[in-house]
Amino acid sequence: MRPRGLLAALLAAVVLMATACASPPEPPKPTDESTASAAAVGFQAPDSPIVNLRIVFRTGSIDDPPGLHGLNALTALMIGAGGTETLGYDELAETLYPWSASISAQSDKEVTTVTGRVHRDHLEPFYAIFRDLIVAPRFDPADFERNRDRLRNAVVSTLRGNDDEELGKEALNALLYRGHPYEAPTMGTELGLEAITLDDVREFHARRYTRGNFLAGAGGGYPEGFLARVEADLRDSLPEAAAEQVELPAPRVLEGVELLVVEKEAIATAISIGFPIGVTRADDDFYPLLVANSYFGEHRTFNGLLMNVMRGQRGLNYGDYSYIENFIQAGGSRMPVPNIPRRQQFFSIWIRPVPHHNAHFALRQALRELQRLVEEGLSREDFEATRDFLLNYSQLYVQTTGRRLGYLMDARFYDTGFLVDEIRARLPALTVDDVNSAVRRHLRFDDLGVAAVTSNAGEFVERLLAGEPSPPTYNTQVGEDILAEDAEIVDYHIPFNMDRVQIVPVREMFRDIAAN
Repeated sequence: MRPRGLLAALLAAVVLMATACASPPEPPKPTDESTASAAAVGFQAPDSPIVNLRIVFRTGSIDDPPGLHGLNALTALMIGAGGTETLGYDELAETLYPWSASISAQSDKEVTTVTGRVHRDHLEPFYAIFRDLIVAPRFDPADFERNRDRLRNAVVSTLRGNDDEELGKEALNALLYRGHPYEAPTMGTELGLEAITLDDVREFHARRYTRGNFLAGAGGGYPEGFLARVEADLRDSLPEAAAEQVELPAPRVLEGVELLVVEKEAIATAISIGFPIGVTRADDDFYPLLVANSYFGEHRTFNGLLMNVMRGQRGLNYGDYSYIENFIQAGGSRMPVPNIPRRQQFFSIWIRPVPHHNAHFALRQALRELQRLVEEGLSREDFEATRDFLLNYSQLYVQTTGRRLGYLMDARFYDTGFLVDEIRARLPALTVDDVNSAVRRHLRFDDLGVAAVTSNAGEFVERLLAGEPSPPTYNTQVGEDILAEDAEIVDYHIPFNMDRVQIVPVREMFRDIAAN
C-alpha cells in the first residue's frame, strides 16, 4: 500500500464513516406510469412536499450549425431565463419568488435539460408556466439580447478572462476533439454567438425541441397521474419534426504527448491532461475503472492518491483529481451534475493552478503517477479500501430528490440500470485483478493531450521540451523520503510530440472553431 499520510488517512476515514453511518437512501423505484412509456421516468415520494421536474431533450452543442456555435445554449437560455407568451421574464420571476420555486436550463454536448422545483401546494400554477416555457417560449428580442450577451460574456470575460481552471479544461477538450462535433465549448464561441439571430433560435427550437426528442421526469410528492399528463402535454404541444441524431466519428488519434499552451497573464499555471476512452456507463469496464479512478483521483477528497502526494505531502496546489467521464461540479459540492451524459467519454486529470516555478514538476509527477497506476495497478489493500469507500460514498450521488431523478434519467440515456443499484450489485463481485486489467486496457500515459494556461508561454514550453531537471520549491520543510522521490520525478521523461506543440494567445481561444 502506498503511504498517503496520517492526515489524509484520517480525512478519508471520516468521509467513509460519515457515509457508512448515515442511513442510505432507498433506491428510487420508477412508478407504474413511468414504466409504461419510453418518454417518461419518475418516482413518487408521498412524504416529500417538494416536486422536482426535469425534461431532457436529446439536443446539445453537437447540433449547432457551422458558424453558429452556441445556438443550442442560447435556445436553452431562452427557455430557462426567458418568458412565456403571457408572462414576460420579469413578471415570471416575480410570480415564482413567493412560491420559492425555480426554473432553469442546462446544456451540454448531447442533451439539454430544463429543470423545475416547487412546493406541491403550488404545483398546478407552476406547471402551467413550466410547460409554456418549453412548448411556447416568448422569444422576446430583449431576452434574446440579454441571454446572448450573457453567453458571450461567459466566453470572453469569464472563460478567457477570469477562470483559468475552466479555460484549461476547455482547452483540453478542444485539443482532444479537434475536428470532432465535441470540439466547441457547450456555451459556444465568440463569433458564433455574434452571428446568431432570433430567427435562428426560433428555427432551432422548432427543429430540435420536438415531441419525439424528449424524456419527461418527475420526482417527489406529485399526485397520481401527473407525470403521464406532463408527457401527454409535451407530446401534444411540441413540434412534430423528427430530430436526427448526429453521428459521432471516433476522436482523432493522439500521438505522443500533444501540448496546447494558452498564453495569458496568470498568477499560476493551470494544467489539464487527458485522452478519449471507449468506455461509458453502458460498459462493464466502467465499474472497475470507477474503483481505480476513485483510488487515483476522487474529486475533492483525500481518498485520491494525486490529492495526497501532490497537495497533502508537497503542498503544490489546492487539489489534483482525475475522472473517467465528463465531470461538472454541482455548485459547491463534491458531486457531479447529473444529466450531462455522452456517447463518447474521456479520461482526464485536473491539476488546479500551481505556482509557475513548480508547474513543470507537477506535470511530471502527475504523469509519473499515471504511469505507475497503469503499470503497477492497485494493491489488494488499496483495492479493498477503495471499493468499500465507493460502496458507501456512491449513496451521496443521489442524496436529493432532484439528483435521484437526474440519475434515473441518465440511466435511460445509457440504457442501463440505476447507477447506484449497479454499483451495489457489481462492486462486491469485483477483484483487484478485474480493476488492474481494466486499467491496462483503457488507460495510458504516453499518447495523450496536455493543456496549460500560463504566463510567458514560450519560456514554459521551452523548458518542457528541453527536458531539463525541474526541482520544486517548497514553502515548508518536507521529509527526506519526499526529497528522495523528488529526485526521481525531476528527471521524468515526457515524450512530447514536437510536431504537435501549439501556443495560442488567450484572445484567440474560442473566437471560432478554426482558430483553435
